Amino acid sequence: MESSISRSIGDFYLKKPELNRDPHFQRFGFPVPLTRPVLTAEPSILMRKLKPQDLFLIFASDGLWEQISDKTAVDIVLRSPRIGIAKRLVRAAMQEAARKTEMRYDDIKTTERGVRRHIHDDITVIVVYLDDPKGSSNGRFDHNLVGCTTSPVDIFSSD
Repeated sequence: MESSISRSIGDFYLKKPELNRDPHFQRFGFPVPLTRPVLTAEPSILMRKLKPQDLFLIFASDGLWEQISDKTAVDIVLRSPRIGIAKRLVRAAMQEAARKTEMRYDDIKTTERGVRRHIHDDITVIVVYLDDPKGSSNGRFDHNLVGCTTSPVDIFSSD
């Protein structure tokens, strides 16, 4: 996560469009002039009303979504135990990155951080289950209820 924070502190030309035209920043510039900041502290918000059949939320950085589809992520969460689910999703994304680059997963895990950046983006995942851990009304996930809570059960990040 340190590299993500330092990147957001720098990259001034992405935060201020006028710097994109400054000769000092030309080497970083884009072929199309920026009219608004690319990086901003303003969140992008999508609202959706939860329904009784909604079982969980997957919050993840783009590093996950660049490697696996929404459907794949949902399928992994549906068929897996709750404990360790975020790590399982990160591993699936890293395995897909390994496949795309014709590497072995174990080789990616041992690759230096700076070099690994060329293979896959940082991946952070949080899975929040929405059902009542004392007893699900829909009968799903009952085999996984031991030791679970409705707050994030698992958070995992690769760097």
